[in-house]
Amino acid sequence: MEPVAALETRDLVKRYVNVVAADRVTLQVLPGQVYGLLGPNGAGKSTVIRCCLGYLHPTAGSTAIRVTHSDEYGDDVRNPRLRCRVGYLPGDLRLEPRMTGRQIAGFHVALRRRYGAPISDADISDLARRLDLDMTRRFATLSKGNRQKVGVLLALMGTPDLLVLDEPTTGLDPLVQDVVLDLIREHRDRGAAILLSTHILAEAESIADRVGVLSRGRLVTDRAVSDLMATARQHLIVTLRDAPHDGDLRGVPGVVSASRLADISGDGAETLAITIEGSARALFERLAPLGIERVRSEQTELDEVFHASVQGGAA
Repeated sequence: MEPVAALETRDLVKRYVNVVAADRVTLQVLPGQVYGLLGPNGAGKSTVIRCCLGYLHPTAGSTAIRVTHSDEYGDDVRNPRLRCRVGYLPGDLRLEPRMTGRQIAGFHVALRRRYGAPISDADISDLARRLDLDMTRRFATLSKGNRQKVGVLLALMGTPDLLVLDEPTTGLDPLVQDVVLDLIREHRDRGAAILLSTHILAEAESIADRVGVLSRGRLVTDRAVSDLMATARQHLIVTLRDAPHDGDLRGVPGVVSASRLADISGDGAETLAITIEGSARALFERLAPLGIERVRSEQTELDEVFHASVQGGAA
């Protein structure tokens, strides 16, 4: 029996006069899965998210959110008991500027407790510690990064069944970005469904189980990350101790092209620029006897797929 999607859209359309912000978008986010929604600015990511959460009314198509006790709560995403099972971080976070982080968190905790989603004070304290967030300062006095931390804390507190995170690491320094991604993985591992919007390709590659690419409102790619990696091209710069013979790379599975680069180090090492499709295992097995000194990737696999998908969707 296949799992029931926690979040789903079917042929979702959102039109503003002559602009189509979402064009027949169909996707599913399953429990225990991180779905990375990728796309350049203006691709329609936030529009899709807002339609799913009831902030925008779709022009056509449908959306659905299913959480614990959905049979009891119904399918109206505006039902506060259902909303308390959803952790949401908007891309344009706005909170009461005169309140401190602790006061803001206290308000949201009380609201969720009122509708049956208990959150412990210890949970809030632990999140603030891990995010290195000073909860005593007023929101208006916080830097952009610390304001983002408050939003992350509000979305991740408790045990939501569904997380919808619009650009969650925006404005955060690299160390805090890693902490946020670890927190997201912990929620995924306990069974939460996670829709994560991002334009950071490496971020999606490191955390997503499945990736959808939006271009001009259309979902032009929707595939498991493992499937993308199995077919995507890699561009490698490989330095060898010994020069290969002309025929050494002929017939190696996956090798698309290989060329020698000029030796600028003066140490006599041989450097090759190699493009390979799919797994590099056979390539490295062939090169191993020549003494692999260094390998550098010129471009990540997901980056290649992303740009190819966007270019195809814009055509």
